[in-house]
Amino acid sequence: MRWPSLLLMTALILAMPGCRILGPFSPFRPVEQLLIYPQSVAPTFSQQGSSGGRQVWVETEDHHRLEGRYFAHPNPQAVALYCHGNIGTVDKWAHLTERLSKLHRLSILVFDYRGYGRSTGMANERGILQDAEAARDWLAKENGIQPSDVVLIGRSLGGAVAVDLAANGGARGLILESTFSSLPDVAERHAAWLLPKWNMTQRLNSGEKIKTYSGPVLQSHGDADHLIPLSVAKQLFSSAPGPKKFIVVPDGTHNDDHIRYCAAERENFLHSLP
Repeated sequence: MRWPSLLLMTALILAMPGCRILGPFSPFRPVEQLLIYPQSVAPTFSQQGSSGGRQVWVETEDHHRLEGRYFAHPNPQAVALYCHGNIGTVDKWAHLTERLSKLHRLSILVFDYRGYGRSTGMANERGILQDAEAARDWLAKENGIQPSDVVLIGRSLGGAVAVDLAANGGARGLILESTFSSLPDVAERHAAWLLPKWNMTQRLNSGEKIKTYSGPVLQSHGDADHLIPLSVAKQLFSSAPGPKKFIVVPDGTHNDDHIRYCAAERENFLHSLP
């Protein structure tokens, strides 16, 4: 996620607190769209087939078509759905999910949210959560399992998507990297004077949602993450009611490689899942 200095200029278009009640008509909404879902505003991607994995297409309930990459392991210890961050498309993220597949013996799917890459539509909070549900259903059907048996992995924005899935349908396990308790909580650390809890239309309130998920959680966060501060991550972790473990990555920034830093803990977590 990125919160550039443009965020500070939005005060000029906010007539009064409470713009979030205007929903898509809020003057804050175009700025949110640019900052939270930048690839949906100006999608970029490389050539098809350049990132490995099997290209798949997922149909959503509201008739959008999402591109994904699926890596099937011949002897998987788990089936996992990877919910990526707000920057980049499956052409980038497939390299990372392929590493996870090989490192932890996972059959794993990564997908693009609506408006990202070759996926149709325009991203918004309700839409990306629908996308994730459709992707989980596809993955479960492909492997002959229940959606609740899928391990959910989410990074940054994708962490909020994974939390929503776990809260609505369950999960075999939930792995979170560099994510937050809510979008307004993050914005408040950067520009509290804009009253984001009053004005933001996009909420992704993981802190409340995770309270309804009682399954195992593994969460990691860098202590040098200046985009999503460690305190915001711990706020989310404190709300999780089930068995959980928090890993602090020393000197880790928002974009550091948690796959490498947390490999041993992640393998132990996956191995311990019922």
